[in-house]
Amino acid sequence: MPRPISATISLSSLRHNLRAVATQLEQACTRSRPARPNIWAVIKANAYGHGIDQAVSAFAQADGLAMLDLNEAVRCRELGWTKPILLLEGFFEPGDIPVLDEYRLATALHCQEQLDMLAAAKPARPLDAFVKLNVGMNRLGFSQEAYPDAYRQALDARERGVLNLVGKMSHFARADDDAVVTGQQLDVFNRVAAGLPGRFSVCNSAATLTPGLWTTVPCDEAQWVRPGICLYGASPFADRSAAQLGLLPAMTLAARLISVRDIPQGAGVGYGHTFMAQGPMRIGIVACGYADGYPRHAGTGTPVTVDGVRTQLIGRVSMDMMAVDLTPVPQARVNSPVVLWGHGGPSVDEVAQAAGTIGYELLCAVAPRVPRAIID
Repeated sequence: MPRPISATISLSSLRHNLRAVATQLEQACTRSRPARPNIWAVIKANAYGHGIDQAVSAFAQADGLAMLDLNEAVRCRELGWTKPILLLEGFFEPGDIPVLDEYRLATALHCQEQLDMLAAAKPARPLDAFVKLNVGMNRLGFSQEAYPDAYRQALDARERGVLNLVGKMSHFARADDDAVVTGQQLDVFNRVAAGLPGRFSVCNSAATLTPGLWTTVPCDEAQWVRPGICLYGASPFADRSAAQLGLLPAMTLAARLISVRDIPQGAGVGYGHTFMAQGPMRIGIVACGYADGYPRHAGTGTPVTVDGVRTQLIGRVSMDMMAVDLTPVPQARVNSPVVLWGHGGPSVDEVAQAAGTIGYELLCAVAPRVPRAIID
């Protein structure tokens, strides 16, 4: 039989999470903003490890899709997606522009080199674009000083028939943990973008789920938000769980016990004997390790569920296996089910916190060798 490990992707949970985001946006509407923003469902990194095909199906009610990889964008069109698609890092060389033209892909513009490539482009139909402003993330985007001229160049490209819709975008660095810094960055965006025509997009997952934040951006044209991790049932906040946000886990990483043994007091477990039994105890070995994408730096105490009972990982995660404490699960046997994260187990955010990382990394890191099961 195949090795007993799988990652189950729930399309109904993906749909639920998109509805939950849309509902929260609708609840934040005001008299001056009676309609919610349009939603880019962000599906970068193979839909955060959940699969492009699954995302296109589950996010059918989104207003558009946003991603990084050109091949993934083409795949979305091949699957029948007809609504807007945005490339969040834009294009990388002149040869990409004909692909954007053929598949009707919108692009971010974040550097002068991209504008220079557009200057020589002759797409059959004008392309949609968002010009990115750096408000303090210091990754991509034009500086505050350079932005007005960059935007003028984009408008000139529109006049030449190279671009169609031109918009403004940015990305908050601390929307998940610092309202003051986010407010300052929002003020920068509002000041620099003031008077520039076009739609805009500034809110990532945390900003999208911060009540009312999107309503504070001056709006004369269409607004788009860009939820990502929340669509997959993980929280962008350290102090608010996915459950508190009304989200459901879309991926469940599950395995089975392949060995059960009793060990005496003083016995070490796993490589390096980083765990030593404080008394006689029963342990189980799970068919999951870091080669499956489980974090090697997860240590003793990381939550896991065995046979429906919450317990903990012990010792060091090895390539293909890990050990768990079966003291709370006396009924556990070989083949007993184990949930590493997801439905019936700890949340991916709990595992990530115990491992000193974030849920994003764990979802994206599940290895190709782990079989996927799609449920609806």
